[in-house]
Amino acid sequence: MRRREFIGQLCSVAAIGWPLAGGAQQPERMRRIGILAGLAENDPEAQARIAAFLQGLGELGWTRGRNVQIEIRWAGALTEDLRRFAAELVRLTPDVLMATGGASLGSLVEATQTIPIVFAQVPDPLGSGLIDSLSRPGGNATGFAGFEYTITGKWLDLLKQIAPSATHIAILRDPSYAPGVGQFAVLQAVAPSLSVELIPIKVRDVAEMERSISAFARSTRGAMVVTASALAQAHGDLIIKLAAQHRLPAIYFERHFVTAGGLISYGGNSIEPYRLAAGYVDRILKGEKPGDLPVQAPTKYELVINMKTAKALGIAIPAALLSQVDELIE
Repeated sequence: MRRREFIGQLCSVAAIGWPLAGGAQQPERMRRIGILAGLAENDPEAQARIAAFLQGLGELGWTRGRNVQIEIRWAGALTEDLRRFAAELVRLTPDVLMATGGASLGSLVEATQTIPIVFAQVPDPLGSGLIDSLSRPGGNATGFAGFEYTITGKWLDLLKQIAPSATHIAILRDPSYAPGVGQFAVLQAVAPSLSVELIPIKVRDVAEMERSISAFARSTRGAMVVTASALAQAHGDLIIKLAAQHRLPAIYFERHFVTAGGLISYGGNSIEPYRLAAGYVDRILKGEKPGDLPVQAPTKYELVINMKTAKALGIAIPAALLSQVDELIE
């Protein structure tokens, strides 16, 4: 009897224990993140940004294929592709959407007012009407701004310090891009105090941009400001080549233009916001609402100068400006 009782008790314990063990082995709930990238997949800067975002997720315990699925759509700065891919990502009903840049954010906000959106590198999301407030953005979008419009005037000031004889400044811009309008407005406000005339050049059509820059370089001794837009990113290598070909001093809005051969840049770090955005995605996946997470702006802007390019252009960088530089590329 004692043997039968023992076996009966053992079976009872096993019957209780087996479901518990089975429950412990259940896989984690798979979450889905959709990323709308406003650059081409083969763009090294775009890859570095996405890598930083994925690294940030990994540090917070999110592993691709284990507990999170990542859907990336590369639009390459084409408006029609941005809208099409935004709608496609929304149909996948992800837990969170990620927007890289203002054009991507605009397309996602048009496509959904319910799925949470985290963004990075968006110039003035408040002024563009994409959020209601910086401290409490409301709606379904929050994230990290690329820069504030006030630094746009600084681009012109820095360029004049490097090229003091320049009286005409070509402004490469995308007039269809909402933040581009704000950037140009600030440049127009600052130009009279620096005694310069602005010559806007559109970056939407490559052939037209090449003709316009060539004509500008022939007609005057000037310089060039490359304002922030997805198209400027997409055509970055060509813009740098044209600036060198026509010996035009040019200032850019991000460091990677200068590492690729551009003369000077002034702007926020273009990689760190993506790592930080992973933190916001993590908080949303854990139950927080995007409308309650404040939009953050850069706390520091970096001045980067390519000395090799300066030498090729015959430009001597003023000592006062060198004392402000965060990075010199030799």
